[in-house]
Amino acid sequence: MDLQRRPQIYLIFFICLFTASCADKKEPDVSHIKVDLSIERFDKELSALQPAQVSAKSPQLKQKYGHFYADFMESILGVGPVADSSYYPQLRTVLNNSDYKELAKEVNAKFPDLDEQQAELTDAFKHIRYYYPETKIPRLISFFSGFSVQTPVGNDYIGIGLDMFLGADSKFYPAIVQSIPQYISRRFTPENVAPRVVEAFIREDLFPANDADRSLLSRMVYNGKVLYMMDAVMPDKADSLKIGYSTEQMKWAERYQPEVWAYFLENNLLYETDYLKIQKYLTDAPFTPGIGEDSKSAPKLGVYLGWQIVKKYMERNPDLGLQGLMKETDAQKILNGSKYKPR
Repeated sequence: MDLQRRPQIYLIFFICLFTASCADKKEPDVSHIKVDLSIERFDKELSALQPAQVSAKSPQLKQKYGHFYADFMESILGVGPVADSSYYPQLRTVLNNSDYKELAKEVNAKFPDLDEQQAELTDAFKHIRYYYPETKIPRLISFFSGFSVQTPVGNDYIGIGLDMFLGADSKFYPAIVQSIPQYISRRFTPENVAPRVVEAFIREDLFPANDADRSLLSRMVYNGKVLYMMDAVMPDKADSLKIGYSTEQMKWAERYQPEVWAYFLENNLLYETDYLKIQKYLTDAPFTPGIGEDSKSAPKLGVYLGWQIVKKYMERNPDLGLQGLMKETDAQKILNGSKYKPR
């Protein structure tokens, strides 16, 4: 055999194996699944409301939007209880406010429609219905509130705070850096709408966290399961969007995964239950304190490692399926079954 040709032959053989492996991972066909989903534009209806029309039109909006309207006025906008008309003066004040008008203008300009986001969410909920056919699709209602909340989950709805998806270059975000730092607002982009809605639905409606699970390991695995489900129902979304990493943070986490795992083991962190000690590995931040050099580490590394553990567990248990994974509540069993040893 010509030795000069061997590398090329091996390369072709490797490509064939890789292609076959990828072909085995078929995405489910969801084209036949019906999902009637639309994003209701409360933001447009409210921004079109003139102060002089409050008495006449507020009852109509209250009737149309139900639980959301009450939650929005009372808890988000904070103009008062909606049981009677006593909140009307406060609502008129908001509608007359120049900052409110400027924000409404910006939201309308950035989101003249939500067709792209609606298509992405329709596909995601088709995937959710594929795995969980009895799932009730929530009402999706867009709004803006002055940067108070992004995706609130209510009695029968998920809200979409469009003012918190205006794009990283929005003129508003530098002005609110004291309350919402840049490392958070950089993710306030239109492409984050669908992932954040789906994540909120999984965490709040489908699989809420068990408050009794206090160890770092249990919280890592829970978060890993949420992200794995996002993999399943949003197969075309980038991993960085699902977890909320920048490209650089994603590369850092991938590169230093073995060292981070070793750090967790050496410091006996997996079974730590003191939230003050473990929260820095689970919550968002510019970086993870104590890990890496020059404050360049990725944040919430416990979440990232939990995701990798769950992926390994499912690779070793391919017949379990998504439903089987989400039913499994034993984090130790998942860790042991994953045989997770990053290198």
